Amino acid sequence: MRKRVLGFDPLTGLLEYHSYDPLTGRTTIESVQDVAPVLERNKALQTADDQGWSRTREVRRAAAIPDIIILKWRSEDGIDLFDRNHWPAVRRKLNSSEYRYLRTAPGRL
Repeated sequence: MRKRVLGFDPLTGLLEYHSYDPLTGRTTIESVQDVAPVLERNKALQTADDQGWSRTREVRRAAAIPDIIILKWRSEDGIDLFDRNHWPAVRRKLNSSEYRYLRTAPGRL
């Protein structure tokens, strides 16, 4: 099975491949992203002096979620980050220890 690049987003680093297996007739779309830079930045922001608050303390940052994680949640868990009705599930994910490095401020949502 040979992979062919479908697209690359230079802003996020998300790379998509297409592969086709002629023996099984199976087509696969694979998405890949190096999340290390986002996670390292998130870890640094978690310990910033501002505790996540804006200068005026009107808004507080919560998380930076790589595109590949958004795709994973949608395909594996049926959670759509962009659907307001799914926000309770997104909040549970962001408050879990498994996804703690997506958070950009201390505390819970």
